[in-house]
Amino acid sequence: MAVSTRSMRIVIAGGTGFLGSPLAEVYAEDGHDVRILTRGLPVGESQHDSGTGVPGITRVGWKPDGQSGPWSPVIDGADAVINLAGEGIGERRWTPQRKAQLRDSRIVPTRTLAAAIAGAASPPPVFVSGSGVGYYGASGDDPKTESSAPGDDFMAHLSEDWEAEARRAESAATRVVLLRTGIVLDRSGGALPKLTKPFLLFAGGPLGSGRQYLSWIHRHDWIEIVRWIVATPAAAGPMNATAPGPVTNREFARALGTALRRPSFLPAPAFALKLLLGEMADPLVLTGQRVLPARAQALGYQFRYPDIEQAFRGIFGA
Repeated sequence: MAVSTRSMRIVIAGGTGFLGSPLAEVYAEDGHDVRILTRGLPVGESQHDSGTGVPGITRVGWKPDGQSGPWSPVIDGADAVINLAGEGIGERRWTPQRKAQLRDSRIVPTRTLAAAIAGAASPPPVFVSGSGVGYYGASGDDPKTESSAPGDDFMAHLSEDWEAEARRAESAATRVVLLRTGIVLDRSGGALPKLTKPFLLFAGGPLGSGRQYLSWIHRHDWIEIVRWIVATPAAAGPMNATAPGPVTNREFARALGTALRRPSFLPAPAFALKLLLGEMADPLVLTGQRVLPARAQALGYQFRYPDIEQAFRGIFGA
């Protein structure tokens, strides 16, 4: 990947989580000026993170309310704005109230950033806005690429609306990339520690039928594909952030069991998962999507971890 030799200003919303935090750290280590938008500071107030160097990481207080505000000057003249704002999909059962929270935590910050970009005297040349493979809905073993139609469930409708808000920032000056992320794998957080726990207790195995596809990406590749997008002017529109080797749930369980030196034959029945997880069991666990990174590969991105066995070797060691 071509790396910029000049210092860039990178603005990240949602820069303190499982994905945003390491992305910010990598940019800072490369000598870039990273600004993390946070609700933990008064609006417009800045606070430099000690130990991150110069220019390093600076937190800027903002209020995502659908419009620009006193924090907006950080957008003006930025080299890239990266939007990772949004509450975790699988953290709690999907009650009507939880669905509203999931929607608002994505739609409103994205609308806010798009308004600030549209109002900037010098708008950023690229706006990378988060989305998810849930855009495609339940699709069985039918391969999905960026040109595939959206699905027709809660996550698909949410992803469509989320992406529509991001497109408001699109102009002759700003290209918009809609980053449809799969399950991001790393042992430090995200879904993998939860998926690993039954295996460590010698009770691991496939979920449901085991035939449903799981579209995943190693966290290293996720970070690098975002940086590659920022550095690649041809990257625009929908972009699947998934490894080129999606696997069935049964294949995933077998590879995980092998990596952990644990058995992988005890299935979790579908009815038990539905009792435990409610409505979110279907799109997150039981149906799945077979999503391919066609656009990234066509533009030349090279995956470090293209298949699940390599990914688990990288995560757990040989």
